[in-house]
Amino acid sequence: MEMNMDFTTHKQMAIDLFNLTWDLIEKQDRTESDDDTMLYAAIASRYHWGVVGTPLNFARGEWQISRVYAILGRSDSALHHARKSEELCLEHDLGEFDLGFAYEAIARAYALSREAAEQERYTSLALETAEKIEMEANKDWLLKNIHSVSTGFIPV
Repeated sequence: MEMNMDFTTHKQMAIDLFNLTWDLIEKQDRTESDDDTMLYAAIASRYHWGVVGTPLNFARGEWQISRVYAILGRSDSALHHARKSEELCLEHDLGEFDLGFAYEAIARAYALSREAAEQERYTSLALETAEKIEMEANKDWLLKNIHSVSTGFIPV
């Protein structure tokens, strides 16, 4: 069922909701209501990207949903969306940066569910993938996120 919105409206909603989600991820003193809004905004952003976006937008949207579920301590849902991000990255050859983040998200979900062997496997894949990234700023950002998997601290 398609909502009666034009391309520009869908795109702006996708961007605004993605950014709102980031604002809430970075908020230090989130309330339960903020947590709910963060989740709903991430999912709604992905919906709008699904109408007007590219596989790259889809993969990043799935990654963001996975991160939100990880923050909320919901490992099964975090893993589900991390796997969707991974599939999109591999299917559409989206590059090491996004694939590395998909592996990071999978490792984070396994860390939540205390599956150490799988956490280590995907952390290693993420680190191997990060080494292939040429742009230092992107590599550093990915590495910062990978290293945060074991601490549970979410970098902002």
